[in-house]
Amino acid sequence: QVHLVVSGGGLVQAGGSLRLSCAASGSSFSINAMGWYRQAPEKQRELVAVIRGSDSTNYADSVKGRFTISRDNAKNTVYLQMNSLKPEDTAVYYCYSNARRLGDLYPRDYWGQGTQVTVSS
Repeated sequence: QVHLVVSGGGLVQAGGSLRLSCAASGSSFSINAMGWYRQAPEKQRELVAVIRGSDSTNYADSVKGRFTISRDNAKNTVYLQMNSLKPEDTAVYYCYSNARRLGDLYPRDYWGQGTQVTVSS
């Protein structure tokens, strides 16, 4: 099993910033990608940002230029720096990782607990 532990989140005023962190732990695994999804009330979960082993990144159009995903490979940790936050960014944010454990034939997705981000207007 690969465990993902999320920290960060909270309440911030519009225009403010927050940083989310997600640390992966477990025994003998390799990470293909890590990223963030979010789900607002009564909406589907959507991809926010992802970073892959090649350091390539993808962002949702709605967050481009405001959010930055980065990672620390030594710590198996991914970060999401969120700037210029808007009320529409309010959602539960979930960390995920596509990883393969030693001995597994295929990688799979793992999910961390959600963290609430609330942006007040």
